[in-house]
Amino acid sequence: MERAIRHLPIVETILQLAPRLRRKEVSPLELTRVCLERIEKLNPTLNAFITVTAESALAEADAAETEIARGQWRGPLHGIPVALKDLIDTAGVRTTAASALYKDRVPVEDAEVVRRLKLAGAVILGKNNLHEFAYGGSSLVSFFGDSHNPWNTGYIAGGSSGGSAAAVAAGLCYAAIGTDTAGSVREPAALCGCVGIKPTYGRVSSRGVIPLSMSLDHVGPLAATVGDAAAVLQAIAGYDQLDICSVDVPVSDYISALGQKTKALRIGVPRFHFYDDLDSEVAAAAEQALAVIRTLVAEVREVSLDVPTDRTLQAAEAYAFHADNAAKTPDLYQPETLRRIRLGENVSAAEYIRVRRELEETRRQIRDVFADVDLLVTPTMPISAPAIDALKGNPDGLRPAELILLRNTRPFNVWGLPAISVPCGFTKSGLPIGLQIAGSHWREDLVLSLAHAYEQGTE
Repeated sequence: MERAIRHLPIVETILQLAPRLRRKEVSPLELTRVCLERIEKLNPTLNAFITVTAESALAEADAAETEIARGQWRGPLHGIPVALKDLIDTAGVRTTAASALYKDRVPVEDAEVVRRLKLAGAVILGKNNLHEFAYGGSSLVSFFGDSHNPWNTGYIAGGSSGGSAAAVAAGLCYAAIGTDTAGSVREPAALCGCVGIKPTYGRVSSRGVIPLSMSLDHVGPLAATVGDAAAVLQAIAGYDQLDICSVDVPVSDYISALGQKTKALRIGVPRFHFYDDLDSEVAAAAEQALAVIRTLVAEVREVSLDVPTDRTLQAAEAYAFHADNAAKTPDLYQPETLRRIRLGENVSAAEYIRVRRELEETRRQIRDVFADVDLLVTPTMPISAPAIDALKGNPDGLRPAELILLRNTRPFNVWGLPAISVPCGFTKSGLPIGLQIAGSHWREDLVLSLAHAYEQGTE
């Protein structure tokens, strides 16, 4: 029976727990045990985790407790249970990308983002389900089965970081790390009613993360609140000299940014494309959100953007990564994933060079928009979560439906801009709706400050 299962919410946030953990009022072991109990109870329904690392999680929690007791507190994530999308490498723990191809793959080295989480003292609970190889926005194409939305299990959790969003929304973990190539952090965050931020391209290392499209892939956190997302981003952001996509730009204090005044901010509203053909309930929620934002900032004005829609670059890079395996062992891919991979088979080297150059030009040109505004605000997506049965009943309609869902998020991957999704309401049937806030390159601090102000200014 379809049902909402988010009836055991985690009451305290990471930023609320951190000082209590430091004062030894709360135990990392107890937090971890509670999360593991919730996973055991709810994961059979949600299918948010592929692998649960209970034994190592309890060992990490015990170590965190010992360190904190000795006064060796590492920061806000110390002793906090988190999860990882299962295409992020973890040493000694299988990393499957939700595919039969990698079902027994065990990396020998942690991804850089995992190394940073462990350095911050976070407790790793396990690996989240996803859309196979991150090539989709529904999380209905996985060797390990569908992920389900905690608000109504008959609806999708979104994708490709669907398991991560479902886990956060249902309180199975305090935060999760996802990846975002066309919206795969923000879209499931919006559909599951949590917060998801895609930082500037190059801000968080993608080394050790199985790629979909190297030029468009971003790594970012999902969490219950903007403050918690800021705390996680603080831990994972920064230059990685071994990652050719990483950029050496100083990292702001994201937690302090939450308290920044927003009254001087100028907000741009790009009506064309982003507000076209919205579901009526999404449109109403977006206008209500803009009404709140007008009370928080100096100015809200409409702006015009030239929105990129070509997907040649993603198709070419995805095919390049998978070409050998797709030729040798096509049966180990889900049929729909294989179909999508093969879309890039006939992209020529000349065409790839052309679209890669256009990407760089587009990323430079978008800077001009921020001469007149500081941030952009749009609905995260045009519609709310589709029903699983409706999508499965019409397989040919799955990809078109996903492309509608990702319509408003994908341009920000092309531009490489930081963008966040925050909850901004519900449909009459009780499904979450998300609001997207984006800023200029490297201004995650401004994005977080307005997102936090909006969050605090609403129920």
